[in-house]
Amino acid sequence: MKALALKGVAAVSALSFVAASALADENANLVVNGEIDMTIRAPAPDHMENMSEVMSGWLFRSSETQALQLDDFENPGMIWVDDAREVFASESGSGGESCASCHDSPEALAGVRAVYPKWDEEHGEVQSLEMQINECVTERMGGEPWKYTGGTMVNMTALLASVSRGMAVNVAIDGPAQSTWEMGRDLYYTRTGQLELSCANCHEDNYGNMIRADHLSQGQINGFPVYRLKNAKLNAVHSRFKGCVRDTRAQTYSPGSPEFIALELYVASRGNGLSVEGPSVRN
Repeated sequence: MKALALKGVAAVSALSFVAASALADENANLVVNGEIDMTIRAPAPDHMENMSEVMSGWLFRSSETQALQLDDFENPGMIWVDDAREVFASESGSGGESCASCHDSPEALAGVRAVYPKWDEEHGEVQSLEMQINECVTERMGGEPWKYTGGTMVNMTALLASVSRGMAVNVAIDGPAQSTWEMGRDLYYTRTGQLELSCANCHEDNYGNMIRADHLSQGQINGFPVYRLKNAKLNAVHSRFKGCVRDTRAQTYSPGSPEFIALELYVASRGNGLSVEGPSVRN
């Protein structure tokens, strides 16, 4: 146990955690377009034993980055949302149908983003929103599945998130989804890689601190897909998971894998009560 503890200390030291104030502006509020009021602080869900409050990652950004999310004309992620609207209305696949053939408009799907991942009775598994989209593409439209973290898929999930903005995340973790949720919880707290770090080491034990030049948030995913200033594009949540696992110097899982589906369900449930924000803007 002593050796493990020493390794953990060394890992934290290697990543250069530096104490900092918890938030850039503790009184900040997020209201998009002057009309969509976001819940960016909420009581922690009952299943979280170590935290009393959950907070959006928006609170941990600089005021300049925060401002980009206040107006859709300033939010660079909305460019790809507009692209997805065109795809939504375009016929594709052997069936000659579009998303609009069933759903009329993206706004008809308001609220969908807030409840995914969710248990799918027909397939007997927890499905992510990407899995549900590909089910529509292949089984209803007769098309080829979209790449899980490819541009078309990320754009479409951003569109569906955008029409749900302001709605509370409400991911179910009981019933048949519980075993998948428990798997995700175990992954969240398991140390991995040469640095022997878990998700919790950064996003539960050290949120509010600096890791090198970055301000650690709680790792909430209610804002995904995220436009990152780092790579100037929309990023899927499984891409971010992959990057985090890689940063612990561990062999990572693939986007859409059972492990990442389980982790997404668990992490999404940690944000129950926060608003859907996607596409959000982060570093």
